[in-house]
Amino acid sequence: MSDRVIGTAVLRKEVAGKVTGQADYVDDLQVPGMWHGITVRSTIPRGRIRDITFQQGVPWDEFTVVTAKDIPGKNVVSLIVEDQPYLASQTVNHLHEPVLLLAHPNKYLLEKARSLIQINYEPLPTVFDIDSALRGECIIWGKDNVFKHYLMEKGDVDAAWANAAHIVEGQYATGAQEQLYIEPNGMLATVNPQDGVTVRGSMQCPYYIHKSLMALFGLPENKIRVIQQETGGAFGGKEEYPSMIAGHAALLAWKSGHPVKLIYDREEDMAATTKRHPSRTHHKTAIAEDRTLLAMDIEFIIDGGAYATLSAVVLSRGTIHAPGPYRCPNVRVRSTAVATNSPPHGAFRGFGAPQSIFALERHMDKIARSLNIAPEEFRERNFLQTGDTTATGQTIRQPLNLAGLQKRALTHAGYFEKKRRFCQSNKTATIKKGIGFATFFHGAGFTGSGERYLQSVANLRATPDGRVEILCSMTEMGQGTNTVLTQVAAETLHIPYEWVTIQRPDTSLVPNSGPTVASRTTMIIGKLVENASKTLQERLALPRGSNSEQFAAACACHAPIEVSAQYQEPESIFWDDQKYRGDAYGAYSWAVYVAEVSIDTLTGETSVDHFAALQEVGRVLHPVLAAGQIEGGVLQGIGFALYEKVLFRDGAMLNNQMTNYIVPTSMDVPGIDVLFEEVPYEHGAMGAKGIGELPMDGPAPAILNAIENALGVAFDHVPLLPEEILARCVA
Repeated sequence: MSDRVIGTAVLRKEVAGKVTGQADYVDDLQVPGMWHGITVRSTIPRGRIRDITFQQGVPWDEFTVVTAKDIPGKNVVSLIVEDQPYLASQTVNHLHEPVLLLAHPNKYLLEKARSLIQINYEPLPTVFDIDSALRGECIIWGKDNVFKHYLMEKGDVDAAWANAAHIVEGQYATGAQEQLYIEPNGMLATVNPQDGVTVRGSMQCPYYIHKSLMALFGLPENKIRVIQQETGGAFGGKEEYPSMIAGHAALLAWKSGHPVKLIYDREEDMAATTKRHPSRTHHKTAIAEDRTLLAMDIEFIIDGGAYATLSAVVLSRGTIHAPGPYRCPNVRVRSTAVATNSPPHGAFRGFGAPQSIFALERHMDKIARSLNIAPEEFRERNFLQTGDTTATGQTIRQPLNLAGLQKRALTHAGYFEKKRRFCQSNKTATIKKGIGFATFFHGAGFTGSGERYLQSVANLRATPDGRVEILCSMTEMGQGTNTVLTQVAAETLHIPYEWVTIQRPDTSLVPNSGPTVASRTTMIIGKLVENASKTLQERLALPRGSNSEQFAAACACHAPIEVSAQYQEPESIFWDDQKYRGDAYGAYSWAVYVAEVSIDTLTGETSVDHFAALQEVGRVLHPVLAAGQIEGGVLQGIGFALYEKVLFRDGAMLNNQMTNYIVPTSMDVPGIDVLFEEVPYEHGAMGAKGIGELPMDGPAPAILNAIENALGVAFDHVPLLPEEILARCVA
């Protein structure tokens, strides 16, 4: 069998367990003496807790009840800002905030018990939207309801207006979006004096949970163990929130003396956990006489909900992506994350970039229309090129040909011919067709100094029988992590793919490789696996270009051997946190997406008929997995654009069921042409860059650009529902 596996569609590592039903998810686990847990939550958006009454109807002496007073360590979810309590003690700041926990052997009796708990509150003033929070109608966080603020500047924006031939302004908005992973959140916790606290569950970031549990229990790191079970999807929704549910399960196990399993049902998961941040963006743009960008003044605001969670990093990425892949000498982006009395918002695929890129790409079409120039021509005049600097002052060093990417994507999609044809047919048709596109980029890896701060580690272990095991904390949640990292090791070592396995993430067994987020797994951790593989070859004294037989023979003589690789920032990359300037990302992935739509003018319904997605993501390591990432991201982007409206009332999600939170189904999936342009990145594994978040960024603006092309009416918010289209078209 060939030892060359990069660029081939090898069988996924976890496929057998999943398709045969042998894979164990957390709710499959049963341990002796196990109890079940449940969360009792606030029923008001903000107020002081007056008293708690346990009404008759269940044998309360059989239950374990945990309140904030039972917490042995710090009552805070340790993250960036330590403001969110595990359990409210005196006040609640959003609907569904956890107040107390219950455990019992009978999980059905728990539901009855929860209904018999009465919590009385003294209501306090609330804010539920960005404007109210900024006006300070009531202060719910800090001095001004502001979690974080950034100012990103290049050149002199204020001086540029006097030289502008044209000035175009626009305001754009995006709504919340539910991750809707297949498997809801769940954890199983066991506690004993010898081992301390052990939790198993559905998660993205084992070491986030590890850090939080250390603080919650006041225990040393060797007394906290976190194990990832098979995880049925996450999309960012299981980045920081599992620290909350893990803590709850562990507190119940701590007090009850029993293992406790805590599993959310779908309604609770949708109502209580994080979502994509709603956003509002204002653009004011100066254009020179030659149709080039002169200045971009952008205000970007996101709604963070009641606690800070990851709002700072979501805001940061949205800020840096707000000016897009365009050359502009004067740029200013002012961005703010505000607090409201909604459940906290958090990470969701693309975190921040889909919001600001939506605004930018709608605005680029608006500028082109106001200048009476084709949108593709206006973009081409202003694309970044190799040697140019971004809004953060980062020099583009890699080969970059956005004009070529745009031409290839538009040609493949038949953009020009379809645009002419649709223009003619729409004059008399009830169902009108349109075509539009978006051009964008996405930074791969942690923003700024994040990777330098993390100092991620990955290990490789070789055994005497010639097998290799990867040890890292990167989690498989459906995206193909286990497969791609294994490919990298097998290719570098020149051994069969089947000889390489990967250890289940377990903080007692694997090093801290950082979180499985930010399109960093393949590019950053894959590179560590590649480097560790080269070190292993050296330790085994293998000649360059050795084969699998030589590798096996060397292992028989020298193994077991374990080697390690730690992230070292390339000398060419530097970010200044204080000045918010420099190399924001080690590399960017670039893309052009083209959407073709039909709108029924009698019902207002929009369907996406066809989609062409062209991206440059470095080297493609597994073509099927890579295409799957693009197709899945496009479908989520269609939902973001047309279907997924979170209905809030007083901070509560009203449509927290899969019957009334509408997402695209298989019947709504258009034909998706996935196209790649490969420009290998020297600091990525085998030349790869990030891919997972990129396809979330482009669909929404491409679709709304296509809708405007069909109807001649501009819509500047998502999700765009049929009734909103009808209201504008009929009027």
